Amino acid sequence: MSLRPFRNIDRKKTKVINVGNVKVGGDNPISVQSMTNTLTTDVSATIKQIQEIHEEGADIVRVSCPDASSSKALKEITKNVQIPIIADIHFHYKRAIEAAENGAKCLRINPGNIGDKKKIYDLRG
Repeated sequence: MSLRPFRNIDRKKTKVINVGNVKVGGDNPISVQSMTNTLTTDVSATIKQIQEIHEEGADIVRVSCPDASSSKALKEITKNVQIPIIADIHFHYKRAIEAAENGAKCLRINPGNIGDKKKIYDLRG
């Protein structure tokens, strides 16, 4: 049975990944994702917004990590929310490492604004 009888969606077969406890891809249900628009360094506002997004039915939330302070703030944020957090990485590859160490369940790296291709492939720094 189609959830959208007026529009049949033909899904491509994709690899399954785990974002925390949410399975994405394959034959799994399509997950709902949103992104915060708070400053990640404003931990209490970011936690509040993540909880509101979760209450509205999202399965996953993206949080921007443009600087070291933001990626380090994830440690406190991830301790206080029940939904998997994806760190949205821009500008510097080291934010990905910091975000992973501070509780992000998945990373979204935007290669278009990281710069040199070597920075994308060599995350060891």
